Amino acid sequence: MVLKCVAIDDEPLALELVKTYAKCIPALDLTKTFEDAISGIEYLNEQPADLLILDINMPDITGIDLAKTLTYKPMLIFTTAYRQFAYEGFQLEAIDYLLKPIQFEEFSKAVQKAITYKAFRTQPLNSKDDAAIYVHSEYRLVKIQIQEIEYIESMEDYVKIHTGTEKPVLSLITLKKMQEMLPTEQFVRIHRSYIINKAKIRSIRHKKVQMETVLLPIGDSYAAHLLL
Repeated sequence: MVLKCVAIDDEPLALELVKTYAKCIPALDLTKTFEDAISGIEYLNEQPADLLILDINMPDITGIDLAKTLTYKPMLIFTTAYRQFAYEGFQLEAIDYLLKPIQFEEFSKAVQKAITYKAFRTQPLNSKDDAAIYVHSEYRLVKIQIQEIEYIESMEDYVKIHTGTEKPVLSLITLKKMQEMLPTEQFVRIHRSYIINKAKIRSIRHKKVQMETVLLPIGDSYAAHLLL
């Protein structure tokens, strides 16, 4: 798989660095670079790319605003010297967020995430064991194996994804949206605040379900959906 890529940055040296790095990654086809953001917008609206490597702090228009104007939405890797823009990039579901001066290792990891994410969106899974979802967490795109999820906890606009073995993953997404991403035969909502993996159930008693690591309540309106 090869990603068609465009880079936009008002700093010539930053663009040269991206060009140098891109030549080292065979799966990345850097087809065009722009120092002028407006010209970049015009090109992308006529020649859509898979991936856009985009500086945030530019004089004519910010990278955040530029991304919002595009007719065709590519995957985004934001670059900037200013950490305070990270949250805005996160809201646009960027693949990654790279701080300048960019190191090749970080650049390569970000591109690999984009390659993996495109494969996830376009190719069928060969095995249930390989099934995974991608969520944005801490300004990064995180891959989570579905079979490893124990339960998902709602925290208003966020969810906390518990795998039982590692630190929970916190993501800016609603529980309803999260449920839509998961296979209905494997996951069930048991409470306004919880979705569980039925394979991780140990026992059910007195409107409570014992999971592998935690005891969770079953809401009255959700009890009928818990198939035993």
